[in-house]
Amino acid sequence: MSADFLAAPHIEAIPVVTPFIGPEQLMREGGHASLLRLGANESAFGPSPKAIQAMAAELPHLSWYGDPESYDLRCALAVRHACAVENLCVGSGIDDLMGLAVRAFMSPGSVALTTRGTYPTFGFHVTGFGGKLETVPYRADGTVDPDALIARAAQLRPAIVYVANPDNPSGTLLPEDEVARLFEALPRESLLLLDEAYADFVAGMERGAQPIDSRLLRMRTFSKAYGMAGARIGYAISAPRNVVTFQKIRLHYGVNRNAQIGALASLADEAFHRHVVTEVAQGREDYYSLARSTGSGYLQSHTNFVCMDFGSNERATAVMNALLAHGVFVRKPAAPPLDGFVRVSVGSPAERLEFAGRLRAVLGELAA
Repeated sequence: MSADFLAAPHIEAIPVVTPFIGPEQLMREGGHASLLRLGANESAFGPSPKAIQAMAAELPHLSWYGDPESYDLRCALAVRHACAVENLCVGSGIDDLMGLAVRAFMSPGSVALTTRGTYPTFGFHVTGFGGKLETVPYRADGTVDPDALIARAAQLRPAIVYVANPDNPSGTLLPEDEVARLFEALPRESLLLLDEAYADFVAGMERGAQPIDSRLLRMRTFSKAYGMAGARIGYAISAPRNVVTFQKIRLHYGVNRNAQIGALASLADEAFHRHVVTEVAQGREDYYSLARSTGSGYLQSHTNFVCMDFGSNERATAVMNALLAHGVFVRKPAAPPLDGFVRVSVGSPAERLEFAGRLRAVLGELAA
């Protein structure tokens, strides 16, 4: 009998983990017919009706591949961000583009640097492509620490420094002047990768002209404010040479054709975009009020979710698990100082009301 055929050594060394347990699996395991989905930061307000209409009209052409260059979409994005078409690369979501960045700018064994406990998918790419992930902690208040990143980068000379801004899972924002200070202080051989998935919820950040530099890579998505998470489409903004580098290795037909159509229509529907951003801002205020009324703390958020503070990892875990038993899907950060928080996506007004009732019931049960 022959021995098992093994993967590459660096892959065999990775523990078998599931980075995100989806609500579908939680429903199967818990016997739930449905869940109140407030754990994955999906939009409770759906895609633009204009996007739905445009995608529906093109469904008979689903047998066609999409434009491998996403040219029409890139032209519209160039206008939105006051840059050139050559500064843009479209991919199947930020997760796809992060993988391209790691493949393009890290050699096997090289180092990437980020904040411990931030959005984990970047780290999975680094490990999966044979790199080494180094981290610094959040500040005590749960915000990203640019000074710690600068100091550690001076020691490590990393190939990539990854910052989610606004941050996930904290929801906090590193101001643009702090981002600029971080960028200027990094070693010349380090690329700053900014994951700006939630930028649409930050006034002045959603469409402003971006600095263009070969050491700077900004990534955006249609998953959050545009409500197209299931379509999987996002884009990167950078210097033309980086876009050309991506062109060498990207999956040219990897972007869904209907996602291209929906994204283009979404960009043209400014009224719907403003509606979603306004509704999410109101939803954050509702959650702040709920936290205060239940004696819980919270972090001011610049995203479509809020982190509520339950004091300790043990209590936050108990709250999360009890909410799941009550049919509510939420998530919690794993690393300190955020591990005492539960992260709740902004739902529709009806969903927020339902969540408030179930949270109060859970806190009452735990107190008893």
